Order: sequence, then structure tokens, then C-alpha cells
Amino acid sequence: MLNMLRSSGVLSEQELMELPGVPSMELVEKGPVAVIECAEMIPCNPCEACCPTGAIKIGDDINNLPIIDAVKCTGCGLCIAACPGLAIFVVNGAHTKSEALVSIPYEFLPLPNIGDQVEALDRQGKKVCMAKIVQIRSSKKFDKTAIVSFTIPKERCMEVRHIRLSGGMQRKQ
Repeated sequence: MLNMLRSSGVLSEQELMELPGVPSMELVEKGPVAVIECAEMIPCNPCEACCPTGAIKIGDDINNLPIIDAVKCTGCGLCIAACPGLAIFVVNGAHTKSEALVSIPYEFLPLPNIGDQVEALDRQGKKVCMAKIVQIRSSKKFDKTAIVSFTIPKERCMEVRHIRLSGGMQRKQ
């Protein structure tokens, strides 16, 4: 199943859609839902342990891939910072008529500022479109992983998985 991941380090579209943690586009378009792009069977379960609604299941074997019950998922985002593999995102395809809201783990400094225009990147690091930062949350509980939320065109919501600060932005620390 993971031929593309093993050869390039990036999952193919087909491999992504076969993962039990990736909800259908139909569910993404209904509102916020976690997207779990975890493809390796390794002993890990912090996403299941932190989910307040029980929407994420690993099961008895801690090596199982996480399964998302998108109906139970509220899109709270607690699982984003809990994932040590940075493999969980929350996508809200119903944010506005034309835009989706995407929340990602972000472990770089400087952090962007609310209102910044940044480059939205795909899984391979290629620019897909521009994004507008709308929220930044920090998590002291999970190694200070920040959760950055941004808006992008709705049709790109399942492509974008990272951001790059544009134009050599300078920040006061």
C-alpha cells in the first residue's frame, strides 16, 4: 500500500484515500473534522487518548492505524498537537462559501501573526496558493507545538498541509 511513501517520502492521493483516518470530502464539507494522515503501523496512541468525544480509535493493538469517526469528531484540534508525527490536521470545508479553514501543527519560529498572508504548501513543499492566518494557539502540554489556522480556497483544503512565511518576514521576538 505505501509504495509512494517509501519511494518519495510523500503519500500518493490513492494511498491517502485508503487511510482509515482520512474522512471523505463529503464529510469535510459539512464542518470541522480531523484528518489523520498516519500511514505507519507503529506503537502510538496519544490521538486516541486525548480525543474528548472518542472519535479517534486505535483499538486493542497499539500498532493499529487510527480510525476517525467523522460524525463524532467536533474538530476541536486537541489531537493536532498531541500527534508526535505531526500527521493530524483539522479541515473545515464549511468555513465560508468559498473558503476552508485548515489547522495544522507548526513547530517553527518565528510564528506567523494573525492576518499574515503566507504561502500554502502541499505535502511535497510546493506552493499551492496563498493563505491568510486567522488563529494561532500554543500547546504547552504537547512540547509547545503551535496550532496555526488559516483560510484557503475551499477546493485546495485537502492539498495544503504546511505554510511558509512569505517575503522574508521579520518578527520581534
